Amino acid sequence: MKKKIILCSNILWTITQFRFGLIKALVNNDYEVICIADIDDFSVLSEEKLADIDVRFIKLPMDRKGINPFHDFIYLLKLHKILKAERPNLILNYTIKPIIYGSIAANLLNISSFAITTGLGFTFIKNNIFTKFVKLLYKYCLRFPKKIFFLNKDDAEVFIKNKIIDKSKIVLLPSEGIDTIHYCPEKQYSTNHIFSFLLIARLLWDKGIGEYVEAAKQIKLKLNNNIDFKLIGYIDKDNPSGIKKEQIQEWEDAGIITYLGTAEDIKPIIAKVDCIVLPSYYREGVPRTLLEAAAMEKPIITTNSVGCKEVVEDNFTGLLCEGKNVKDLRDKMFHMINLSNEERIRMGKNGRLKMISEFEETIVIKKYFEELEKVFTS
Repeated sequence: MKKKIILCSNILWTITQFRFGLIKALVNNDYEVICIADIDDFSVLSEEKLADIDVRFIKLPMDRKGINPFHDFIYLLKLHKILKAERPNLILNYTIKPIIYGSIAANLLNISSFAITTGLGFTFIKNNIFTKFVKLLYKYCLRFPKKIFFLNKDDAEVFIKNKIIDKSKIVLLPSEGIDTIHYCPEKQYSTNHIFSFLLIARLLWDKGIGEYVEAAKQIKLKLNNNIDFKLIGYIDKDNPSGIKKEQIQEWEDAGIITYLGTAEDIKPIIAKVDCIVLPSYYREGVPRTLLEAAAMEKPIITTNSVGCKEVVEDNFTGLLCEGKNVKDLRDKMFHMINLSNEERIRMGKNGRLKMISEFEETIVIKKYFEELEKVFTS
């Protein structure tokens, strides 16, 4: 009889975007896989991708950013009901609320679980009543999972320092992995076109978007607008750090940036730019966009901060800058512009080799299977 594994997350799109390789590997190794999540505008294609490989999807609505305890209790009850009906051998919980309530529901039903933290986000940036409450919930619920996965050492150390988890439960993953066959280099552009930067991220202030725009403004003034600054990403209206659509329009109207909206396939957009920028001071796990860019041999400018610094080796695969520092970001962007085309190509090639040796999806999947074997043979 097949062992049954459930992946539970906030939004279905994130499951297929970040973990589809893992799901396919589970199916190919004769596991029955079910995904539980809420849906958004990007989830239609996700449902089709799962159906194509015979993976079931169970929709479970979630108040992702709300702090209403009644709504969260209803979510817990519904998740408990699903787990009781499905009786999986293991549940993998991703993102804050599924980790908290999925761990509790699994424990009530004596079902094994893993908690996978994909970045600490605003919970560990801000310090208010809500974030303190979330930390207490983490401390309570993370007693239950068999293992707790982190994408970088810094996040794991935060949990240990705050006495949230038992050190023996920690599993370190080198990001969620990148398929370097799918994300591969495309045609290199000649030096006679307008140099272009691209920032790919959810449109949150904590992602350093304000600093990017201000640096772009200063560079355009000095270089007579002969540089293109692009921005692509989802407008997260529910996030307390979200940037309003009106603000983005104001930047566009001023001729500072070009906003490209969102895209199901980011590859053609990455292929057409010279450098990827992510000046984030958000508590990243390991940013997927940086992995994609590096795998496609694009040099990167990002902050010397948690999650981001894991991807870039300064002056080798890209450039590191200080978070919240417009001047330093601007100077690093000037430096990237002034490099020769050959030097930027060399950085990009170094980045791809780093992706293949350290962040390749197969490395991450192997780590998952090692932990699965421990659970199912104990």
